[in-house]
Amino acid sequence: MTDKERFHAIMQFAPGAPMLAWEQGFWGGTIDRWYAEGMPRQHGLEVAAAYGDTVRGPATPIRPGDRVCHDVREGAGLDQPSLSVPVELFVWPEFEEVEVARETGRSVIRDRFGILKRIPDDKGSIPQFLAWPVSCQADFERFAEERLDPDRASRFPADWDQWGERLNRYDGVVALGGHPCGLFGGARYLMGEIPLLKAFHRDPALVRRILDQLVHLWTTVWDRALSRIRVDCIHIWEDMAFKNGPLVGPRLFEEFLVPAYRRLTDLARSHGVRTILVDTDGDCSALLPLFLDAGVTGLYPFEVQSGMDVRDVRRQYPALQILGGIDKRALARGRAAIDEELARRVPGLIERGGFIPMADHQIPPDVGWQDYCYYRRRLAELCAPG
Repeated sequence: MTDKERFHAIMQFAPGAPMLAWEQGFWGGTIDRWYAEGMPRQHGLEVAAAYGDTVRGPATPIRPGDRVCHDVREGAGLDQPSLSVPVELFVWPEFEEVEVARETGRSVIRDRFGILKRIPDDKGSIPQFLAWPVSCQADFERFAEERLDPDRASRFPADWDQWGERLNRYDGVVALGGHPCGLFGGARYLMGEIPLLKAFHRDPALVRRILDQLVHLWTTVWDRALSRIRVDCIHIWEDMAFKNGPLVGPRLFEEFLVPAYRRLTDLARSHGVRTILVDTDGDCSALLPLFLDAGVTGLYPFEVQSGMDVRDVRRQYPALQILGGIDKRALARGRAAIDEELARRVPGLIERGGFIPMADHQIPPDVGWQDYCYYRRRLAELCAPG
């Protein structure tokens, strides 16, 4: 079976479907460590990565310019990467990224989305966000007209037809969407986390206006893309939960986000896309039934340190597609801890289908190369048929 065929078989809960060897991603510092520890260097990084930069794994759709390390894939036996349909789905044209100020060990920049933030040079911790492009209705209307217009022709590459031919021939997974495209996630990039959360209560009309524009943008661009390219899944990026629960409670999610989600998932299904995945960290358990009600079919990465246990999730939601769920912290504690973690999470879920086991986020630099390879070998053994 091709990787594409295996993906669809797993996601449709086909019995005995061969497993995909996938990972969400790696820190740049992890790749540096693994090269130092003897990982064969045949290709090197396609794009340079700082310590805290993300290097994409095969589960995360890639497009030209993304950081990818084929040496990890070949050395650890991972499958071929997902490819992303190369259309511009968010702020476009993007802002020119500029350094506004220089400080010791860090800089203040305005990024491609127009956000002002302070970033450590090694990117070893999250940025400190300082200001966002939208603070009121008038700001948003200007921003939407200038940078959220779905009909701007340059959202599609000049060689769009050639891309269509290439992606339609690809025997791996072809995906549409991903970071930064999510209803909560996108709105947060426009307004900032705390201002957006306040706006749900103080200015709900603005929140609805932003959501309507994002849905209009994505349904318009998706419709054109899906009319040309056979897409295997949609990725929606939210990161809308933390250790103690979701940032938006079920009542607000149902009122504001479920109707918007349904417009997106209905459009995807009208083009035959059967797998719609949401990427959110943290404890998202309170939102799982609402995601399903909104037409989402699967989620990842189910962070163990936030209390997410894929065995419990499977018992409660037998039709939910699950990716992730392996505690990345166990990979740094040696082979006994790896064996214990895999034995705890994997048996029983593989046989039932709808599950791709992988680490519950990007692999951090405290994981050694030999331990990582051991984890992948043991996981392959547990996933082997029979």
